[in-house]
Amino acid sequence: MQAKKTDGQDAADACPCGSGGGYEACCGRYLDGDLLPGTAEQLMRSRYTAFTLARADYLRDTWHTSTRPPSIGFDPAQHWLGLQILSTQEGSEVDAQGWVEFVARSKSGGRAHRLHERSRFVREGGRWYYVDGRIK
Repeated sequence: MQAKKTDGQDAADACPCGSGGGYEACCGRYLDGDLLPGTAEQLMRSRYTAFTLARADYLRDTWHTSTRPPSIGFDPAQHWLGLQILSTQEGSEVDAQGWVEFVARSKSGGRAHRLHERSRFVREGGRWYYVDGRIK
């Protein structure tokens, strides 16, 4: 995934993850605060938001060390259009692993793109991490 950076977020702005909540009360509390996502879906949503804001720091911090890339690049021409969560399996506050299937839509160079993935997450030390995903 790559992202187009937007010019900051305001507390009243809708969160890019599509939850319907405001950025500050939704993903902003993870990206800009000290709160950790409690579920795999919350981590998925916050990571999508991090992509829309080109927040490589957050993406690296939430990527499992076994699969984390050395760097994360962003395409300045890519504009993220929305996230749709299709399903979740496990991934609650008490689970050690979880899966989230989603579709993320974007546009780049006048062309629409659709990423359909089933992502795998693990919870270690009370913290969720993205491990990998299978493109559908």
